[in-house]
Amino acid sequence: MHVPEKILNNYDLEKIVDTSDEWIKIRTGMFERHIAADSEAASDIAYQAALKALDSAGIRAKELDMIIVASVTNDHAFPATACILQKLLGAREIPAFDISAGCSGWIYAANIAKQYIENGICSHILIIGVDLLSKIVNWSDRNTCVLFGDGAGATIISKAEPSDISCFIDSHISSDGSSYDLLIQPAGGSRQPASEKTVKDNLHTIYMEGNKIFKLAIRSMNDACHIVLKRNNMDIRSIDWLITHQANLRIIEALGKKLRIAEEKVIVNIEKYANTSAATIPIAMDEAIHLGKIRHGDLVLMATFGAGLTSGSLLIRY
Repeated sequence: MHVPEKILNNYDLEKIVDTSDEWIKIRTGMFERHIAADSEAASDIAYQAALKALDSAGIRAKELDMIIVASVTNDHAFPATACILQKLLGAREIPAFDISAGCSGWIYAANIAKQYIENGICSHILIIGVDLLSKIVNWSDRNTCVLFGDGAGATIISKAEPSDISCFIDSHISSDGSSYDLLIQPAGGSRQPASEKTVKDNLHTIYMEGNKIFKLAIRSMNDACHIVLKRNNMDIRSIDWLITHQANLRIIEALGKKLRIAEEKVIVNIEKYANTSAATIPIAMDEAIHLGKIRHGDLVLMATFGAGLTSGSLLIRY
């Protein structure tokens, strides 16, 4: 994982917008978030996370067979941020592309990588969830600007050796396009190209109907978890750790209760990073591993939801 150096806490936000530390904590569970510098782009943060992942995996960039970047705050509309990262890493000529699945991006990317590994086409795939949502928030909207931070989480997914117990057990991804407009950046695409009016009306920033998304998020993540558990004849008692998208502490707690998993088995770090979109799950996993919580052989269930509205789950043995 990698996050920008600058930290913006709730007390700092009190000086920017009509809010308070208490208001933010009660409604979100967040206290601080990392904010990218004006000169930093998604590829810069992703690159630092990728270097750490390669080092941890013990492989060189030239051994990669594919690069997938999940982001909604790419360096440019085109080319893909993955291609920029390919150049930065000095990787050879391999497929490099971006996907847009909102906060579900890393789970979607992992699902794609899983297919290429299982089909024998690739041996090592770099996937990265990276978002710099501070670049597209409306800093005068207290309902959204307090929610987001910046960061990247990188993962090397490789073909397992016969003796390895670490594995991808199962995954599930889905979307409900009927609710696509509940979380959206209205302008900047072909529907509403950039203009003086779209800039003046703040249409290049995040618009979200949080109350409606709240219930949909819990339901979709709960369904995604039960699908992979049922397919593999498991119940929640088999799971050592649950990592959900870190969007809101109340959502995380509500999902945990709905799944009936012990509170101490749920990984939460939202108070330090806020919602980093596609980066939340890999950041939480990396931190939990380095803190000695997730250990070799543990069963880890992950669940996510995001703009689209997308959702998904991933079940692994670490």
